[in-house]
Amino acid sequence: MESIVRVLLLGAAAVLVQGCASMRGGSAEDFTPPDEVAAAAAAAEEPTEIPPRVIDPQVERREVKVARIEAENIEVGVNYGALSIEDFGTNPVYGLTAAYHVTEDVFFQAAYGRSKAGRTSYETLGGDVELLTDAERRFTYYSLSLGYNLLPGEVYIGRSLAMNSALYLLGGLGSTKFAGDQRFTMNFGAGYRILPTDWLAIHIDVQDRVFQSDLLGRDKLTNNISAQLGVTVFF
Repeated sequence: MESIVRVLLLGAAAVLVQGCASMRGGSAEDFTPPDEVAAAAAAAEEPTEIPPRVIDPQVERREVKVARIEAENIEVGVNYGALSIEDFGTNPVYGLTAAYHVTEDVFFQAAYGRSKAGRTSYETLGGDVELLTDAERRFTYYSLSLGYNLLPGEVYIGRSLAMNSALYLLGGLGSTKFAGDQRFTMNFGAGYRILPTDWLAIHIDVQDRVFQSDLLGRDKLTNNISAQLGVTVFF
């Protein structure tokens, strides 16, 4: 009996020892050494190598020339064109202009011009009838106008040449000497400016100079329209 009891106790003890080993970590095959765990952690922390680019763009920077206007604000020039003097036909007119640019959009313009009136239809049909002497036929005007650049931009000639340009409005007051009298005058109109270089400008403008006149027997408001081509320089 003692031998049987010992065998049973030894078998129970063996079963208990195997169960404790399983609860503490399993078999020896499943155990990982600490050195291998540290090596795996260090490998995971190393940065991943960036793969090379599939396309490496090579873009050449082109040189850009920015159009500019001379920094000076004073503009002086001459002009020539045609002036339609009401009742006295259309005649050549020439003059001088000077402008001061307050801002990029606003400027003041002083103008002086001279023309000579022709003959009225009454004088032409009447033969020797002369309403005015040669000195009285001189048409001279002075004006000071406020200008505004309405549509600044560029004009293109061909595929490689671009010039600064602007459409502007003018309006002002002045005086006109005609038929021996000095008359208060209002003027208004519009023009177009082109700059071939940073110091030279070409102008095309149309203006109407309005004043009261009783030269032909009744008092009326006369319109005297001029169209002129001018050249100015910046100082």
